[in-house]
Amino acid sequence: MGEKEKKEESWLRQLCGDDVKLYDVLASSLFFDPIAALPKEDLGVLIEAAEKSVKDANYEEAITKYRWALDKAIFEATQHQEEKDRYIKLIQDLLSKSTQATEKVREKAEKEGRIDRLGSLGRGTEYCKFVSERIEDVLEVARHFYDETLKVLGEKERGETRLEEKREQRRKEDTERKKPEEKRDKKGEKERREKGVEEDREEERERQREKETGEARRKKILEARK
Repeated sequence: MGEKEKKEESWLRQLCGDDVKLYDVLASSLFFDPIAALPKEDLGVLIEAAEKSVKDANYEEAITKYRWALDKAIFEATQHQEEKDRYIKLIQDLLSKSTQATEKVREKAEKEGRIDRLGSLGRGTEYCKFVSERIEDVLEVARHFYDETLKVLGEKERGETRLEEKREQRRKEDTERKKPEEKRDKKGEKERREKGVEEDREEERERQREKETGEARRKKILEARK
């Protein structure tokens, strides 16, 4: 696990406080980069795919597809607070259908004597039960987690863009300095080197400012939750 992932994991733990069960459930279901990790298909398309698997009696596949839909629904609910009630009903319905599909697979596994399969199926049922009972808490923590994660990703992207623009400018200046017609004296070289060092320092100061801003924002969120 990289430094960024460890930091986000720590942030989730802070949001959950002493609620160990809530942390365990969300640590296995939230994403450090939801935009990249979640399915690109619309939520409606994901639900239709899961229901088709149920219709085809492919319950193993249905469990997986319902989980994709659940993860997407939880994320969308955090981003559309004005539709929170609608998303809660949708999530509860998905949890119920996922549990039903899981029960079908469990019955088949018991008949076939596949004892090894029962453990993971049981955990899936427990997940659905917990999220259904604690949906308000799940969405509240997920909202803070995803809002902050998206801010950090946006700041990182903007920061990288700014740094790349600066580096590109310095590359252009280097190219200009290397032209044959340019006279390069020792004093000029020294000034350019000093300029490069100062620009590197400014980049580091900018990264530090972004870090301090993020830490202050997280502290404010935690204080508000208390």
